[in-house]
Amino acid sequence: MQKKTFLQKPLEVKRTWHLIDAKGLVLGQVATDIAKKLLGKDKTTFTPNVDGGDYVVVINAELVEVTRTKSQKKMYYNHSSLPGGIRGRSFAEVQEKKPEEVIERAVYNMLPANRLRKDRMSRLKIHKGAEHKYQAEIYGK
Repeated sequence: MQKKTFLQKPLEVKRTWHLIDAKGLVLGQVATDIAKKLLGKDKTTFTPNVDGGDYVVVINAELVEVTRTKSQKKMYYNHSSLPGGIRGRSFAEVQEKKPEEVIERAVYNMLPANRLRKDRMSRLKIHKGAEHKYQAEIYGK
């Protein structure tokens, strides 16, 4: 007799909350860990076509680090869709003005480009300091 492959159904999904302190951690490693939790790949019930990931709260986003000279060389580009409308900002500039954007972009690009990406990103909560409003969800109070 052959074993059947387990397929999770959307109604069977159990979501938990994870708190990640980005203080002193490397951007790519933090983003990889967050993406795994949003996808649900760290669960035994992982099914690719079902959004079975968890909620992730990131604190101290402004204290995330990059290796070597990436703080000056790494660029973030935006385009206005007009001729000559490209704008580039370095990692240091973005980190100073909107540190949440650095982690958000890194995680967004690590998730698969499909219909579930928007819903997965909505479960990511990034905060500048150590304070956040998700104490009850994380600690179950």
